[in-house]
Amino acid sequence: MIKARRWWVLATVSAGLLLISLDMTILYTALPTLTADLDADASAKLWIINAYPLVMAGLLLGAGTLGDRVGHKRMFLTGLVLFGIASTIAAFAPSAAVLIGARAFLAVGAAAMMPATLALIRLTFDDERERGIAIGIWGTVAVVGAALGPVVGGLLLNHFWWGSVFLVNVPVVLAALVATALLAPGGSGSKDRPWDPVASVQVMAGLVGLVYAIKEGSRPAPDPLQIVPALLVSAAGFTLFVRRQRTRTYPLIDFTLFRNRQLLAGVLGAGLSMFATAGIELILAQRLQLVLDLSPLRAGLLVASSALGALPAGIIVGGLVYRVPARHLIGGGLLLGALGVALTLLLTPGAGPLLAAGHSAGWVVPGMILAGLGLGTVMTAASAAIIGGAPPHRAGMASSVEEVSYELGSLTGVAVLGSVMTAVYTATVDLPAGVPEAASDSLDEAREVAAGLPPGGSRSLLDTAVSAFDNGYTLTLAVTAAVLAVGGIATRVLLGHRTAAAEPDGDGPGGGAPGGGDHGGDGPDNAGAVTGTTPSPR
Repeated sequence: MIKARRWWVLATVSAGLLLISLDMTILYTALPTLTADLDADASAKLWIINAYPLVMAGLLLGAGTLGDRVGHKRMFLTGLVLFGIASTIAAFAPSAAVLIGARAFLAVGAAAMMPATLALIRLTFDDERERGIAIGIWGTVAVVGAALGPVVGGLLLNHFWWGSVFLVNVPVVLAALVATALLAPGGSGSKDRPWDPVASVQVMAGLVGLVYAIKEGSRPAPDPLQIVPALLVSAAGFTLFVRRQRTRTYPLIDFTLFRNRQLLAGVLGAGLSMFATAGIELILAQRLQLVLDLSPLRAGLLVASSALGALPAGIIVGGLVYRVPARHLIGGGLLLGALGVALTLLLTPGAGPLLAAGHSAGWVVPGMILAGLGLGTVMTAASAAIIGGAPPHRAGMASSVEEVSYELGSLTGVAVLGSVMTAVYTATVDLPAGVPEAASDSLDEAREVAAGLPPGGSRSLLDTAVSAFDNGYTLTLAVTAAVLAVGGIATRVLLGHRTAAAEPDGDGPGGGAPGGGDHGGDGPDNAGAVTGTTPSPR
């Protein structure tokens, strides 16, 4: 392929990856505004955020195989069309329920595009050195996209209505469609690669049941008649999935991979890093806007400050993963992340013990940078550990495990930490006499109720609501720091003193770039998946 054309293909698939990454975090700063406009309660807010990673996690395992069957160019084009349609629906959603459905629809398009982006790079770049450079650029786009999400969301909300955070996707989709049709290499795919849609349904049933149970359990008066059936559905979905994979000739996951301690530690590190990143960024963005009354743009810039630590960490650690033992990078990174989260809490004006409410919100930046430095280290090292811990003929399967680890981490971070936040708020808020009970659902609701009260009553309600919110904020960040610290110790124990860093192999991280590789391979264990992702601080 003509050299210039190769790099235009890279730019095109990177545009698709940028959309996927942006939509993971762009709602963090838009959530308070759209919540008020759509009259969404606390549970609906979490579903609006979680619908996207939940559906992606369920579909990613089989998306690479489907691309092998129908052709990756066709898969990428289909994903772009679905993403554009879903973005338009989301932009003009008249209710929270429609927006949740549109977010799930967005995830279908994203899941179709994600494996195809890397597959098209593999098909386009024949030279290994150029391919390594292309994969490095691809991974950087993922990191930058996720970091820019809150900032782009805040910038758009400063000038337009909340639907603009979705509508901005459409022109990029249209340009990428034209460029892909003209430039990307074609191919009809291979029909001998089986696609297993049943497995994706089973995984999603398990995830939906689990998330629903978590959210219901966080309510002030949990209903066992809803929680127990949800847990049963979740258990049934996951059990059927595991049994199906153990009997398939072409499994999506071979569970014997997890006997490798290096790979298992990588999965644990990947999940925990995204658990903390997604949960903290969402909750901090809410506090900056709802308690400190910052603009969405300024809140987005402060939240995105974690990228100032994560980006250089990813670049530096990328050169160390084959020389420094994984237990130092993953375990040490998690412990450093825990310290950063604790520092963020201590320096949060009005919530931490060190600074009163009148101090600048910018004091959270040092803690966020430190957390980003630690978690960025974990993300890069975890990707290398997952890919390097699998046999060469299972590299594609390992890269699918890597992708799903990050999506599940993001999903559980928002679900668990968001539910803890809501539960503490509703349990500790002490409403003044005569105030509608709706104010006990969330700080958003309390602010809306306060707007209709006399000045004295409004101030009293806001004071007690902010105090309850800060109770939840404090506990949530403390729990996050504790989870990261325990995870750091656990990974060091798991890897012991014998496991070295991930060893490179022919199908490991492509071009030496951890987390994004030329993951192809033949044979039933790989199922032809061509996937993999460089993690991002989503």
